[in-house]
Amino acid sequence: MENPIPKSVHPLTDGSMSQSGMDRKLEKKFWNRNRIIYAGGSVALLGLILYVIIATTGGSRLNVEVDKISISTVAHGPFQEYIPVQGNILPRQTFYLDAVEGGRVERRYVEAGAIVKKGDPILKLANSNLQLDVMYREALTYQEINDAENRRLSLEQNTIAVKAALADADYQVERTKLIYIRDSALYAKQLIAANEYLQAKFEYDSWVKRRLLARQNFLQDSTLRLNQLGQLQGSVARLQDNLTMTKRTLDNLVIKAPISGQLTSLNAEIGESKSPGQRLGQIDVLDSVKVRAAIDEFYITRISPGLTGELDLSGSTYRLKIVKVFPEVTSGRFDVDMDFVGTVPPGIRRGQTLQIRLELGDQTEAILLPRGGFYQKTGGQWAYVVDKSGNFAVKRNVKLGRQNPVMFEVVEGLVPGDEVVTSSYDNFGDVDRLVFNR
Repeated sequence: MENPIPKSVHPLTDGSMSQSGMDRKLEKKFWNRNRIIYAGGSVALLGLILYVIIATTGGSRLNVEVDKISISTVAHGPFQEYIPVQGNILPRQTFYLDAVEGGRVERRYVEAGAIVKKGDPILKLANSNLQLDVMYREALTYQEINDAENRRLSLEQNTIAVKAALADADYQVERTKLIYIRDSALYAKQLIAANEYLQAKFEYDSWVKRRLLARQNFLQDSTLRLNQLGQLQGSVARLQDNLTMTKRTLDNLVIKAPISGQLTSLNAEIGESKSPGQRLGQIDVLDSVKVRAAIDEFYITRISPGLTGELDLSGSTYRLKIVKVFPEVTSGRFDVDMDFVGTVPPGIRRGQTLQIRLELGDQTEAILLPRGGFYQKTGGQWAYVVDKSGNFAVKRNVKLGRQNPVMFEVVEGLVPGDEVVTSSYDNFGDVDRLVFNR
């Protein structure tokens, strides 16, 4: 009996065994290398096909009626960023009529809307208490003026007296000098007594001293007189001014036009009482106008003097320029004043409303998309773009930049020729594809 083959010895590797006697057929495995490669490629291809189908068809779709949506075409062209603002015509200059003195309206010389010239009377007020007060102050002023004139007259009289005293001293000096010279000669010849000579000398010396005092008095009087006369003249001038102002107080009861223009308002009825400082009306200068516009505070950092705008009126286009910006914000808006550049529209009137396109920058070339309701939902971050087949539209990420009331500036995501659904997306939900029903 033969010994069995040890389990550790492989029949094909043991040299002691006959190879021909132990040959047998080995079975082939089904998942060999080639089949695995083919199967993997097939799965990958299927996955790619599914990905393409999903990518092109989207995860969700919605059928929409074409005639109920708006489709706009992206184009390349000039872009001007501007905002619409509403302005009102105002006169360049307005003068207000206020009551300087209070009183009762006694007479209306003109009515609101009338054209007046500078100095024309408009209203007359009556104030009996003011009239009595003015009369009293006038009397006091005239009394003070008379007193000042009397003091001036007294100074003049005193000056005349001082001059007369100096003239008399000069005369006496000359007279006594002649006597003194004569008596000196006679006394030298011993023709007169010594006491007579001494008397002549004494009188002459005395009048010389008195003339010196008269001259000093005259100089002092002249200096004092000049000072006092200057003070009196200033006092009289002030009194005259006070008298003029006192009389003008009554003149203020008649309200006159400070300039020529149109009396656009007059708030005074016959018999109505008015207080000092109360507004009575206003006069507008008609030879020039300006436009005041209110702008949303969102643009306050972008608005500055020098920006321009335009408006269409009666078939013509007119240009305007901002000349003043008011920094105060009221109810979310701030005001600007604009002047017409060049021609002013004929026939415009105060208070007339104008629709202005205020330009926020220079005109540039850009890719443009018409405005639409889609922006309220997407914020300009995506849009439904129509497929070239025209049968559906798919969601696409886009980026929009500047805008005006007509166009958006396309920054990225769209090219000229693309068609975009620009109507409202409120009824579309969050679908990826819109299928058009025609």
